[in-house]
Amino acid sequence: MKVVGILINAPKLNIYPGGPELARRAVGALRMAGARLLVNEEGAALIGAESMAVADAPLGEQAELLVILGGDGTILHGARLAAGRIPLLGVRVGGFGFLAEVNLEELAGVAGQIARGEYQVEERMMLQARVEREGMELASFVALNDVVVGKSGVARVLRLVASVDGELLARYPADGLVVATPTGSTAYSLSAGGPIVHPSVELIIITPISPHTFNARAVVVGRDARVTIELAAGQEGRLTVDGQVGYPIEAGDRVVVGRAEATTKLIRLSPPSFYGILRARLAWGEPEAR
Repeated sequence: MKVVGILINAPKLNIYPGGPELARRAVGALRMAGARLLVNEEGAALIGAESMAVADAPLGEQAELLVILGGDGTILHGARLAAGRIPLLGVRVGGFGFLAEVNLEELAGVAGQIARGEYQVEERMMLQARVEREGMELASFVALNDVVVGKSGVARVLRLVASVDGELLARYPADGLVVATPTGSTAYSLSAGGPIVHPSVELIIITPISPHTFNARAVVVGRDARVTIELAAGQEGRLTVDGQVGYPIEAGDRVVVGRAEATTKLIRLSPPSFYGILRARLAWGEPEAR
Protein backbone atom coordinates (compact mmCIF):
# COMPACT_ATOMS: atom_id res chain seq x y z
CA MET A 1 0.00 0.00 0.00
CA LYS A 2 1.54 3.31 -1.10
CA VAL A 3 1.78 6.00 1.59
CA VAL A 4 0.70 9.29 0.03
CA GLY A 5 1.32 12.53 1.86
CA ILE A 6 -0.92 15.51 1.16
CA LEU A 7 0.41 18.99 1.86
CA ILE A 8 -2.37 21.60 1.75
CA ASN A 9 -2.07 25.36 1.70
CA ALA A 10 -5.15 25.72 3.92
CA PRO A 11 -5.73 29.50 3.59
CA LYS A 12 -5.53 29.29 -0.21
CA LEU A 13 -7.74 26.20 -0.41
CA ASN A 14 -10.31 27.75 1.92
CA ILE A 15 -10.91 30.79 -0.28
CA TYR A 16 -10.92 28.84 -3.54
CA PRO A 17 -14.51 28.19 -4.72
CA GLY A 18 -15.43 24.67 -3.64
CA GLY A 19 -11.83 24.07 -2.57
CA PRO A 20 -12.37 22.01 0.62
CA GLU A 21 -14.98 19.80 -1.04
CA LEU A 22 -12.76 19.18 -4.08
CA ALA A 23 -9.93 18.22 -1.73
CA ARG A 24 -12.22 15.84 0.19
CA ARG A 25 -13.21 14.15 -3.09
CA ALA A 26 -9.57 13.72 -4.00
CA VAL A 27 -8.79 12.23 -0.59
CA GLY A 28 -11.68 9.79 -1.03
CA ALA A 29 -10.50 8.82 -4.51
CA LEU A 30 -6.95 8.19 -3.30
CA ARG A 31 -8.23 5.99 -0.48
CA MET A 32 -10.44 4.06 -2.91
CA ALA A 33 -7.35 3.52 -5.06
CA GLY A 34 -5.66 1.82 -2.10
CA ALA A 35 -3.39 4.57 -0.80
CA ARG A 36 -2.74 5.21 2.89
CA LEU A 37 -2.90 8.94 3.47
CA LEU A 38 -1.11 11.43 5.69
CA VAL A 39 -2.24 15.07 5.66
CA ASN A 40 -0.53 18.13 7.15
CA GLU A 41 -2.25 19.27 10.33
CA GLU A 42 -3.64 22.59 9.05
CA GLY A 43 -5.00 20.98 5.89
CA ALA A 44 -6.48 18.01 7.76
CA ALA A 45 -8.41 20.35 10.07
CA LEU A 46 -9.87 22.20 7.08
CA ILE A 47 -11.12 19.12 5.21
CA GLY A 48 -12.15 17.07 8.26
CA ALA A 49 -9.36 14.50 8.00
CA GLU A 50 -7.97 14.82 11.53
CA SER A 51 -7.36 11.05 11.81
CA MET A 52 -4.75 11.40 9.05
CA ALA A 53 -3.05 14.50 10.45
CA VAL A 54 0.71 14.70 10.95
CA ALA A 55 3.18 17.56 11.32
CA ASP A 56 5.11 18.77 8.27
CA ALA A 57 8.41 17.07 9.15
CA PRO A 58 7.04 13.50 9.49
CA LEU A 59 4.89 14.12 6.41
CA GLY A 60 8.07 14.47 4.36
CA GLU A 61 9.79 11.59 6.15
CA GLN A 62 7.03 8.94 6.10
CA ALA A 63 5.33 9.51 2.76
CA GLU A 64 6.39 7.70 -0.41
CA LEU A 65 4.84 10.39 -2.60
CA LEU A 66 3.76 13.94 -1.81
CA VAL A 67 0.68 15.62 -3.31
CA ILE A 68 0.84 19.39 -2.84
CA LEU A 69 -2.27 21.57 -3.02
CA GLY A 70 -1.46 25.24 -3.47
CA GLY A 71 0.78 27.32 -5.70
CA ASP A 72 4.47 27.42 -6.53
CA GLY A 73 5.31 28.66 -3.02
CA THR A 74 3.67 25.62 -1.43
CA ILE A 75 5.45 23.34 -3.91
CA LEU A 76 8.79 24.94 -2.99
CA HIS A 77 8.04 24.23 0.67
CA GLY A 78 7.18 20.63 -0.21
CA ALA A 79 10.38 20.26 -2.21
CA ARG A 80 12.45 21.15 0.84
CA LEU A 81 10.39 18.77 3.02
CA ALA A 82 10.95 15.94 0.54
CA ALA A 83 14.67 16.83 0.22
CA GLY A 84 14.91 14.85 -3.00
CA ARG A 85 13.75 11.61 -1.35
CA ILE A 86 10.25 11.25 -2.83
CA PRO A 87 8.38 12.49 -5.93
CA LEU A 88 6.00 15.44 -5.76
CA LEU A 89 2.75 16.15 -7.58
CA GLY A 90 1.94 19.85 -7.71
CA VAL A 91 -1.79 20.62 -7.73
CA ARG A 92 -2.78 24.12 -8.80
CA VAL A 93 -5.31 25.84 -6.54
CA GLY A 94 -6.22 28.88 -8.62
CA GLY A 95 -3.71 31.16 -10.30
CA PHE A 96 -0.99 29.87 -12.60
CA GLY A 97 2.22 28.20 -11.51
CA PHE A 98 5.27 26.89 -13.31
CA LEU A 99 5.61 23.81 -11.11
CA ALA A 100 2.05 22.46 -10.79
CA GLU A 101 1.00 19.50 -12.98
CA VAL A 102 -2.79 19.38 -12.57
CA ASN A 103 -5.64 21.63 -11.46
CA LEU A 104 -7.47 20.89 -8.21
CA GLU A 105 -10.60 19.95 -10.20
CA GLU A 106 -8.62 17.20 -11.96
CA LEU A 107 -7.02 15.58 -8.92
CA ALA A 108 -9.77 13.07 -8.05
CA GLY A 109 -9.80 11.87 -11.67
CA VAL A 110 -6.09 10.99 -11.68
CA ALA A 111 -6.01 9.49 -8.16
CA GLY A 112 -5.87 5.91 -9.43
CA GLN A 113 -3.06 6.73 -11.84
CA ILE A 114 -1.07 8.30 -9.00
CA ALA A 115 -1.66 5.44 -6.57
CA ARG A 116 -0.58 2.88 -9.20
CA GLY A 117 2.61 4.79 -9.98
CA GLU A 118 1.63 5.40 -13.60
CA TYR A 119 3.60 8.57 -14.13
CA GLN A 120 6.98 9.89 -15.17
CA VAL A 121 9.41 11.71 -12.90
CA GLU A 122 11.22 14.86 -13.98
CA GLU A 123 14.29 15.69 -11.88
CA ARG A 124 15.18 19.30 -11.13
CA MET A 125 18.55 20.53 -9.89
CA MET A 126 18.67 22.01 -6.37
CA LEU A 127 21.15 24.24 -4.57
CA GLN A 128 22.79 23.84 -1.20
CA ALA A 129 23.76 27.00 0.68
CA ARG A 130 26.04 27.06 3.73
CA VAL A 131 26.65 29.99 6.04
CA GLU A 132 30.20 29.94 7.43
CA ARG A 133 31.84 32.11 10.09
CA GLU A 134 35.52 31.85 10.99
CA GLY A 135 35.73 28.47 9.29
CA MET A 136 32.70 26.99 11.08
CA GLU A 137 29.39 26.12 9.45
CA LEU A 138 26.50 27.95 11.13
CA ALA A 139 23.62 26.76 8.96
CA SER A 140 22.85 24.81 5.81
CA PHE A 141 19.83 24.96 3.47
CA VAL A 142 18.60 23.39 0.24
CA ALA A 143 16.68 25.35 -2.39
CA LEU A 144 14.81 24.50 -5.57
CA ASN A 145 14.55 28.06 -6.91
CA ASP A 146 17.21 30.30 -5.44
CA VAL A 147 19.16 31.66 -2.53
CA VAL A 148 19.41 35.42 -2.12
CA VAL A 149 21.80 37.54 -0.12
CA GLY A 150 19.97 40.81 0.45
CA LYS A 151 19.43 43.68 2.84
CA SER A 152 18.35 43.04 6.40
CA GLY A 153 15.77 45.82 6.32
CA VAL A 154 17.94 48.93 6.37
CA ALA A 155 17.45 50.94 3.16
CA ARG A 156 21.05 51.20 2.02
CA VAL A 157 23.21 49.67 -0.67
CA LEU A 158 25.04 46.46 0.13
CA ARG A 159 28.64 45.95 -0.93
CA LEU A 160 28.99 42.33 -1.89
CA VAL A 161 32.03 40.36 -2.96
CA ALA A 162 31.28 37.32 -5.17
CA SER A 163 33.76 34.59 -6.07
CA VAL A 164 33.45 31.48 -8.22
CA ASP A 165 35.61 28.47 -7.33
CA GLY A 166 37.86 30.72 -5.25
CA GLU A 167 38.41 33.30 -7.99
CA LEU A 168 37.04 36.84 -7.62
CA LEU A 169 34.07 37.40 -9.92
CA ALA A 170 32.98 40.93 -8.99
CA ARG A 171 32.41 43.46 -6.25
CA TYR A 172 28.78 44.53 -6.40
CA PRO A 173 27.23 47.67 -4.94
CA ALA A 174 23.64 46.43 -5.10
CA ASP A 175 20.47 45.63 -3.18
CA GLY A 176 21.47 41.98 -3.20
CA LEU A 177 22.55 38.98 -5.22
CA VAL A 178 20.45 36.04 -6.47
CA VAL A 179 22.00 32.62 -7.03
CA ALA A 180 19.45 30.56 -8.94
CA THR A 181 18.86 27.16 -10.51
CA PRO A 182 17.32 26.79 -13.98
CA THR A 183 13.96 26.25 -12.24
CA GLY A 184 14.51 29.53 -10.39
CA SER A 185 15.43 31.36 -13.60
CA THR A 186 11.76 32.27 -14.04
CA ALA A 187 11.42 33.59 -10.48
CA TYR A 188 13.36 36.35 -8.64
CA SER A 189 16.33 36.09 -10.99
CA LEU A 190 14.09 36.91 -13.96
CA SER A 191 12.68 39.94 -12.14
CA ALA A 192 16.25 41.13 -11.55
CA GLY A 193 17.14 40.81 -15.24
CA GLY A 194 18.52 37.28 -15.38
CA PRO A 195 18.08 34.87 -18.32
CA ILE A 196 15.36 32.25 -18.73
CA VAL A 197 16.88 28.75 -18.76
CA HIS A 198 15.24 25.46 -19.68
CA PRO A 199 15.03 23.33 -16.51
CA SER A 200 16.86 20.41 -18.14
CA VAL A 201 20.03 22.51 -18.55
CA GLU A 202 21.93 22.21 -15.28
CA LEU A 203 23.82 25.39 -14.40
CA ILE A 204 23.91 28.19 -11.83
CA ILE A 205 22.83 31.78 -12.48
CA ILE A 206 24.25 34.74 -10.53
CA THR A 207 22.10 37.87 -10.86
CA PRO A 208 22.65 41.22 -9.05
CA ILE A 209 19.56 42.97 -7.70
CA SER A 210 19.30 46.65 -8.62
CA PRO A 211 23.08 47.11 -9.02
CA HIS A 212 24.34 50.66 -8.53
CA THR A 213 26.58 50.39 -11.58
CA PHE A 214 25.93 50.13 -15.31
CA ASN A 215 28.33 47.25 -15.97
CA ALA A 216 26.88 44.59 -13.64
CA ARG A 217 25.16 41.75 -15.49
CA ALA A 218 23.87 38.28 -14.75
CA VAL A 219 26.51 35.56 -15.09
CA VAL A 220 25.94 31.88 -15.87
CA VAL A 221 28.42 29.36 -14.43
CA GLY A 222 28.73 25.58 -14.55
CA ARG A 223 26.58 23.28 -12.46
CA ASP A 224 29.53 22.19 -10.31
CA ALA A 225 30.77 25.71 -9.55
CA ARG A 226 31.00 26.98 -5.98
CA VAL A 227 29.74 30.52 -5.54
CA THR A 228 30.90 32.41 -2.45
CA ILE A 229 29.33 35.70 -1.32
CA GLU A 230 30.69 37.94 1.42
CA LEU A 231 29.56 41.28 2.87
CA ALA A 232 31.93 44.20 3.12
CA ALA A 233 33.06 45.36 6.57
CA GLY A 234 30.44 47.07 8.72
CA GLN A 235 27.45 45.60 6.88
CA GLU A 236 24.76 43.09 7.72
CA GLY A 237 22.28 41.29 5.52
CA ARG A 238 19.98 38.32 5.24
CA LEU A 239 20.11 35.04 3.40
CA THR A 240 16.71 34.03 1.99
CA VAL A 241 16.01 30.53 0.67
CA ASP A 242 13.28 30.10 -1.96
CA GLY A 243 11.73 33.33 -0.69
CA GLN A 244 10.52 31.51 2.44
CA VAL A 245 13.33 30.82 4.92
CA GLY A 246 15.58 33.58 6.24
CA TYR A 247 18.89 33.63 8.12
CA PRO A 248 20.81 36.72 9.33
CA ILE A 249 24.37 37.24 8.10
CA GLU A 250 27.02 39.78 9.00
CA ALA A 251 30.32 41.10 7.70
CA GLY A 252 32.92 38.34 7.60
CA ASP A 253 30.35 35.57 7.05
CA ARG A 254 30.67 33.49 3.90
CA VAL A 255 27.63 32.19 2.02
CA VAL A 256 28.81 29.25 -0.07
CA VAL A 257 26.37 28.01 -2.71
CA GLY A 258 26.70 24.96 -4.95
CA ARG A 259 24.71 22.17 -6.54
CA ALA A 260 22.99 19.96 -3.98
CA GLU A 261 23.27 16.20 -4.10
CA ALA A 262 19.47 15.95 -3.85
CA THR A 263 17.16 16.73 -6.75
CA THR A 264 13.50 17.62 -6.72
CA LYS A 265 11.45 14.87 -8.38
CA LEU A 266 8.35 16.28 -10.07
CA ILE A 267 5.58 13.91 -11.15
CA ARG A 268 4.51 14.34 -14.77
CA LEU A 269 1.29 12.73 -16.00
CA SER A 270 1.87 13.98 -19.54
CA PRO A 271 4.93 15.27 -21.40
CA PRO A 272 5.89 18.68 -19.98
CA SER A 273 5.69 21.77 -22.19
CA PHE A 274 8.10 24.35 -20.78
CA TYR A 275 7.66 26.65 -23.76
CA GLY A 276 3.89 26.38 -23.54
CA ILE A 277 4.08 27.41 -19.90
CA LEU A 278 6.28 30.36 -20.84
CA ARG A 279 3.82 31.48 -23.50
CA ALA A 280 0.92 31.28 -21.07
CA ARG A 281 2.68 32.77 -18.07
CA LEU A 282 4.49 35.59 -19.89
CA ALA A 283 1.79 36.16 -22.55
CA TRP A 284 4.28 35.53 -25.34
CA GLY A 285 2.79 35.30 -28.82
CA GLU A 286 -0.41 37.10 -27.84
CA PRO A 287 -1.97 39.10 -30.68
CA GLU A 288 -1.10 42.78 -30.55
CA ALA A 289 -3.77 45.13 -29.26
CA ARG A 290 -5.32 47.33 -31.94
